[in-house]
Amino acid sequence: MIARVTLAGRISLIILMSLAAVWIASIALVDRAQVANSTALASDPARIAALAALLETGAGSDRALVLRAVTSPQFEARLVPAGQTLPPPGGAAVNYALRQNYLAALAGRSLQITIGANSAFERRWPRLAFRTTDALEVRILLRSGDTLIVNEENPLLASRAGLPVGFGAGLFGTLVAITALLIMQRETKPLARLAAAVDRVDLGADPENLPDGGSSAPEIRAVIAAFNRLQARLAGLLRARMALIGGISHDVKTFATRLRLRLDSIPDEAERARAAADIADMIGLLDDAVLSSRGGAGELIQEMVEFAALVEGEVADRQSQGDAVTLAADPGAAAAVVLGERLALRRVVANIVDNAIKYGGVAELRLSLARDVIVLTVEDRGPGIPAGQRDLMLEPFARLETSRNRGTGGAGLGLAIARTLAEAHGGGVAIGDAPSGGARVMVTLPVFQSHKA
Repeated sequence: MIARVTLAGRISLIILMSLAAVWIASIALVDRAQVANSTALASDPARIAALAALLETGAGSDRALVLRAVTSPQFEARLVPAGQTLPPPGGAAVNYALRQNYLAALAGRSLQITIGANSAFERRWPRLAFRTTDALEVRILLRSGDTLIVNEENPLLASRAGLPVGFGAGLFGTLVAITALLIMQRETKPLARLAAAVDRVDLGADPENLPDGGSSAPEIRAVIAAFNRLQARLAGLLRARMALIGGISHDVKTFATRLRLRLDSIPDEAERARAAADIADMIGLLDDAVLSSRGGAGELIQEMVEFAALVEGEVADRQSQGDAVTLAADPGAAAAVVLGERLALRRVVANIVDNAIKYGGVAELRLSLARDVIVLTVEDRGPGIPAGQRDLMLEPFARLETSRNRGTGGAGLGLAIARTLAEAHGGGVAIGDAPSGGARVMVTLPVFQSHKA
């Protein structure tokens, strides 16, 4: 599954997972800080008790000085004279243990403690961070009848929504990262189109140029332009190669025809036959080279070919020449149709049968259907092909017999041409072991499927 994820998708997943991890860690730290601050929020009860004692014994001016001395951004104390209406407390009651600590330190004074009561600090902060969380309020009834109100603030600021002040910055950064991911996805789309265009390259047709990339990065536009130039050069080189091979083939065949006309002047009949065979081999080699080049260049004719009938015709010709060739076909294979060039498909079958007869004495053919492909299996009874050399045998001019003597084998083009032509039809050629110990060559070709509207 992960192998199908694109580069942009993988980078996006990495960034998103990193953002998720950062957010989870931040939320955990905020929660931990809130818990720690709520437990450590309350001042030492002895401090509050000392403040209450000072206010009870001090005069009015001394009280004001004491209140000013103890007030800080996180700690605020104020007195409400006796008889004045107290504002209602906000928040919730604290836990029993904390209340008992305060009661013990304040020597029986009337006491009210709430957490979350932060009205004293709401006026101090800007509107975007107007209140704090977990503010603690302690109300103590002094012996003088006045009420001491102490507000202690949690230093962790919160927004109007009750979220940490840095939450907005983190959210903004996340939105910027997601926007960057979307831009990256847009910038990498031309690379995906480039990969698809490479797969669609058909050197036998006119080059299909990619769009110039529009507003993509200069490097992306440079790659697209280089690819378009490469297509044009490859198409030109292929056309030049085909013209060269066609010209050489025409000229050599002309010389071969002249030589054939001069064969009658050779008095020795055996020598004349050998010369005629050499000329025929030379012309056949040229024909194979031209056909293979056309297949590699995608210039084969497209027609609907009944492959089973084509194989039967080749088998009948070989049997009429006295070759040991047999054919067996599975039900359904006889009706299979292949889209391609009849001559090229006939050459595929002929080359593989030639190899089987030449090196294995017999050629046992079998046709079968496997899903949407037709499979031609050709087995012989020769020594077989070693597993380590099977891929090599599908390359041009590769032979197991290395003497290069045409009397002991061909030029080493038979299987290579068969593979090239089969691949030009969307199929392939593979080599294996026959049950008899000889070689098994399997040709697979896609079956033509008619699509009804």
